[in-house]
Amino acid sequence: MFNALLAAALLQASAPAHDRCPEAVAPPAELSGWASPRPLGAGRTVGRATMLTPGVAVAARLPSTRDVRYVVRPEKPGGSVSYGGVFAFTVTTPGRYRVALGSGAWIDVLADGKPATSVAHGHGPACTGIRKMVDFDLAAGRYVLQVAGNGTADLPLMVTKLPA
Repeated sequence: MFNALLAAALLQASAPAHDRCPEAVAPPAELSGWASPRPLGAGRTVGRATMLTPGVAVAARLPSTRDVRYVVRPEKPGGSVSYGGVFAFTVTTPGRYRVALGSGAWIDVLADGKPATSVAHGHGPACTGIRKMVDFDLAAGRYVLQVAGNGTADLPLMVTKLPA
């Protein structure tokens, strides 16, 4: 919980005055894991993709974009001073899944090397530290999550199944 509160406080300290929150807010129930991220290094290739567990938030450590070999070139890869990584996750129950990020980084969810189509985009709830959310309707199977164009090496990240 402390890590999430610290992350939210750091985000708020760098936000414009009109966007600052007096205190961190708990995320909605489907993102409750956001409050207790575990540290995790990102993979640099699909063969060494770091496994994510849906419903478990991570405090990802990303390598420099120039060191990442993406499966598919990201639409917005970022410049040579940006950060990214390759993750994987398994869907056992088909449904709508949300990728939540603590930044505006670019993401791609890939199935069999092809990008999945997002069905919704949005900002995270105010004062939670969640900046961006992207939803996908996913069948059972293994997926690759590519992150590109992040401004720092640190990225709070979570994949979760949404209630039906």
